[in-house]
This record gives sequence, C-alpha cells and structure tokens, in this order.
Amino acid sequence: MSLFQYRLPEVHNMLHSKEISVSELTEVSLAAIAKHDAKVHAFLSLNEEGARQTARALDDKLASGAARGLLFGLPAGIKDNIVTKGLRTTCASQFLDNFQPIYDATVVSKLRQADAVTIGKLNMDEFAMGGSNENSSYGAVRNPWNLEHVPGGSSGGSAAAVAAGEVFFALGSDTGGSIRQPASYCGVVGFKPTYGLVSRYGLVAFASSLDQIGPVTRTVEDSAYVLQAIAGYDAQDSTSAKVEIPDYLSALTGDISGLRIAVPKEYIGEGVEPAVRESVLAALKVLEGLGAVWEEVSLPHTEYAVAAYYLLSSSEASSNLARFDGVRYGVRVDEGGGLLDLYHNSRSRGFGPEVKRRIMLGTYALSSGYYDAYYLKAQKVRTLIKQDFDEVFQKYDVVIGPTAPTPAFKLGSQTEDPLTMYLNDILTIPVSLAGIPAVSVPCGFAGGLPVGLQIIGKEFDESTVLRVAHAFEQNTDHHKERPQL
Repeated sequence: MSLFQYRLPEVHNMLHSKEISVSELTEVSLAAIAKHDAKVHAFLSLNEEGARQTARALDDKLASGAARGLLFGLPAGIKDNIVTKGLRTTCASQFLDNFQPIYDATVVSKLRQADAVTIGKLNMDEFAMGGSNENSSYGAVRNPWNLEHVPGGSSGGSAAAVAAGEVFFALGSDTGGSIRQPASYCGVVGFKPTYGLVSRYGLVAFASSLDQIGPVTRTVEDSAYVLQAIAGYDAQDSTSAKVEIPDYLSALTGDISGLRIAVPKEYIGEGVEPAVRESVLAALKVLEGLGAVWEEVSLPHTEYAVAAYYLLSSSEASSNLARFDGVRYGVRVDEGGGLLDLYHNSRSRGFGPEVKRRIMLGTYALSSGYYDAYYLKAQKVRTLIKQDFDEVFQKYDVVIGPTAPTPAFKLGSQTEDPLTMYLNDILTIPVSLAGIPAVSVPCGFAGGLPVGLQIIGKEFDESTVLRVAHAFEQNTDHHKERPQL
C-alpha cells in the first residue's frame, strides 16, 4: 500500500511520530514516478535535487519542533503553465522549451509557505488548449485506468499523476473544465474555485477572464486542505477578490440534511451516455438517503455555452499570446529577413496546430466589422448563462450533474474532429462562464473507466460544495478504487 493511500492527517501523524520522514515520503514519490511515468507520461520536468533539499530542510524543521505548515512534507506536482523560479516552465509548447522563470507564481509561494515539496512540472495541452492532453508538444499523457485512453485535459498530467500515485496532490488550471474533466476521466477529485478566490499571478494566461488555479487530489478532505493553503487575496492579481477565507475543513461535517439540489435537465439529457446518467442518478439516491432533496430544473442557455466559450476564450488567447513574438520569450527564429519575418518564423515554428487554430479564430472574432457579431454577442450569452445560475440558486443550494457526458475516450479517436472534442466540455463550460465554484468527485465506472459527479455552488460558497462532496464521498467507495499499472 502506497503512503499516498493515507489521508493527509494520517500522513502528518506518521511524520510527527517519526514513523516516516519527509525525505522518505519524497523518495516514495520519486520511486513511483520512476516506476510508472514511462507509461503515463504525466511529468515534463522533475525537481529531484530541489525536492530532496527541501525535504531535508523540512526534516530538520520537524526535529526542531518549529511550527509546521498545512501541507507539511507532502509531495506535489505543478501544472507546467504555473511559473516556478529556476524550474523550466514550458506550457507544453516548443515556444517555451528553454524558458526558466525568474519568479514564483503566488500559488507556488503559498505551497512553499505551507511546507509542501515540489516534485516537478506536469504535462498538459499546449497553453492549456485542449480536452485530451493530446495537444502537448512533448507527447500525450495516458489515462492510468487504461493506457489506450486519454486522461482528459488540459490538466491531464495533474490528474494522471495523482491517480497513478506519483504525487500526493497536484495543482491544475481550469479555463473551461480543465481541472474537472480530467479529474472525472482519471477518478480523482478536481476543484475549480470561484473566479478570483485563488491568485492567477504567475499563471501563464490563456483566457484571463476564465482562468483559475485549483487542486487535484485523491479525496475531498485533501482538496479542502490544499484550497485552504492557496486561497486568498493577492495584490499582484488585479482580479483577485477581497473576501474572507472561511475554514473549509470545518465544513466537512457530513450533514446535508435538508439540502436543496437542482438537477438541470440539459445535463442528463441528449448526448449524455446512459451509463454516466445512471451513475449520476445513483449518486442522487445516495444524497437523498442523507436527507437532501432534488428536483429537475432548466438552465435554458446551456446549449449556447460551447459556442460562446470558444469565441471568448479564443479572442482572449489571441491577445494574450501576442507577447510570444520571438523577442522576449522562448523560441527565436531569426533568419535575417527583418522584424516581420522574425515574428512570423518564431510563431510558425513555436506554436502547435491547436494553438494556431484558436489564435486565428480569436483574431477573426475581434477584427473590425466582426466584433459586434461575434465577441459582443458571446459576451451577452455569457451574461444569460450567469443569470440562469443566479435564478436557480435563489431556490437551491447546489446544482448537480455529470462532469463529462462520457468516460475517457480512446487516444486519437477525436483528434481529426475538433468540434466533437470541444463538446466534451459542454457540462463544465457553463460553470466557467459563470465564474462559480465546482468540484468533480468519482461516482462510478462505465466500461471500466471512472465517471465524475459535478457539484456546483454559489459564488464564493466553496464550503457548501465541499460539504456535499465530502458527504457523498464518505458514503460511497468509488474514491477508494485505484488503477492497476
């Protein structure tokens, strides 16, 4: 049994009683990576010497009796679009193959303050653009439950690393479902906080009005610990929210008696695989047994969410990625033809096909004469989607449905059909457009692959989302299942 099968408080008790050391825990992580990662391919860079150095310092701290951080000694993986000082950060793109950040993202600094150990950087879709992790320019991640299937994306490396037992927890980023969908596909817990709750400072921007960093963990309790450590106002992020951070762990009471659940008919209707629908309906019965009540509702603008999302996110991407010009960052292809040739050659060779597709789509949507027809209209749709959720939350505490309409699909099965690929995010994108919190927790299996239950909450009401997820988890065994690698 891996040490990573234990709950966080159990690991901390073992450290405190000197049954294990932080150095030993770090070696468990590195050994698991050595054993499994040739098959899973979750890591792009390892921080072996840095991790061992940090572990030794934490062992000294433990021996001295000094106060310990919330995530003391826990090995963590960081998605490769979150900058880490002196540790290569590529965004899984050839454009940043040689990029060594000179500062830490705020979340990385917070993990250090919480005494976590950074093991390395995790694979992803290039610049977080993709839902299968097949867009990484360093090769696809594979799903630990079935190596012929995708792990989801774009935080596929984060979810696969936790599912494979390579790290205790990981950080991912979620723009349209990039934490929740891979968590669903890999049978782990993925939490997307309310927009503004966790600082984006140091997250390489894809779509700034949607991007959010969150934890990928094995259990809901671990997710609450990591969220507690990384949430909070940051003056270096202009979109950071000045809100009081509650004690998320105290929300894990197991009591959901009287809870009111809304189940959108659009989330369990056409396009949702029957086995996924059955898993969600079975989960609702579990919650009913705990005293909750649920009713079917409608979120009528759901069908427009995917189109609006790809217009908005691609427009923001075309602007954000303009900084990658061969002058300041990463790849520089200068063949002596002048400045315009430098731009053209650097961007042509540095970016992969999906990134180029979205830059072109976004540039077109923002161009003169088309702004009102596409970008402005998409913003109006976004407002309608947010209003749908606001109306439902006047009567209900949470919204529940599947995280994804199907379990993980086979590698290569959708790469030639980007529209079908985009539709895999149809149940996570509305939440991102509304900027509200949601978690994916394991709720069953279909064809031997995990199925995720999505629990959506009101703005800044992460506590209720965690409470419901924890109550469900503690009354089921899905989260105890582990892939055989």
